[in-house]
Amino acid sequence: ARALGLSSTSVEVMRACRNKATARTLFARHGVPSAASMRARNLLEAGLATMTFGLPSVIKPAAFAGSVGVIRVDAPEELPAAFAFASAGASRSSDDTGVLVEEYLDGPEVSVECVTFRGLTTAVAVTRKHLGPAPYFVETGHTIDAADPLLAQVAPAAAAAVKALGITDGVQHVEMRLVDGRPRLIEVNARLGGDMIGQLVHLATGIDLPRAAADLACGQAPDLTPTRSAAAGIRMLYPDASGILAARHGDQTFAARTPWLQRVQLTREIGDPILLPPDGDVFTARAGFFIVTGRTTAEVTDRLDTAGDEITVTTRANR
Repeated sequence: ARALGLSSTSVEVMRACRNKATARTLFARHGVPSAASMRARNLLEAGLATMTFGLPSVIKPAAFAGSVGVIRVDAPEELPAAFAFASAGASRSSDDTGVLVEEYLDGPEVSVECVTFRGLTTAVAVTRKHLGPAPYFVETGHTIDAADPLLAQVAPAAAAAVKALGITDGVQHVEMRLVDGRPRLIEVNARLGGDMIGQLVHLATGIDLPRAAADLACGQAPDLTPTRSAAAGIRMLYPDASGILAARHGDQTFAARTPWLQRVQLTREIGDPILLPPDGDVFTARAGFFIVTGRTTAEVTDRLDTAGDEITVTTRANR
């Protein structure tokens, strides 16, 4: 964008967004509440950090994606394996191969989908996140409700985080946790949210985030006017155990008679390996997803459960 003279946040700011350690420093400088964080070059430093923050603590790569290498430590004896797990994830980063130890933020996780134009940030939706079992932070699904009252509560913190990083234009996916009901920043992703969140926003509110991103790239003010008030959700397909994908179950007659089932996408073929954490990660564990709509979050959640009984994947042992 810089080379073409197009509207864009600077390369330096985007690099800061991709590095959790840099972002934490900027959040602290600008008074944005986030998690306390320390770099750990080795196991000894990781141990000292957990003593400072207390347990549970979180160990993660300083710069990577998809919650790869992110793990919670609940007891001292778990630390060596957890540090090795985070270090392996960090080694895959092309930006920063360091490891962070952070304060554990105990509370529900959400993301705020934002659009920034010439320094003014608008929060258009809040995404309620659903995670798999601890100690990992694998995202298993998301729900968005256009009428969610939480949006007004978390929007100021999201906008403050975007401003602290120096973002001037673009679409942002701002992750945070609510600790005692108050937002604490995890990170700002200076891009559209993954996991089809952009489509969930469109289904729930009518706001077209990819179109907004295109408008911003051309220096034009995006149209962020909601045109509907509904809810939508996505659930990821994971098998119960690692192995070779043996079967994909999805009743076509169920899909045909279910208008609220918006999309079913299977991303693995029979015979493909499926590897769950700790041996795998989000990129090796998922076999697909499905999306539903409804009038409210409660209705969407019920429909996700109903569809989840019909759409499943199973594995067999890898011999």
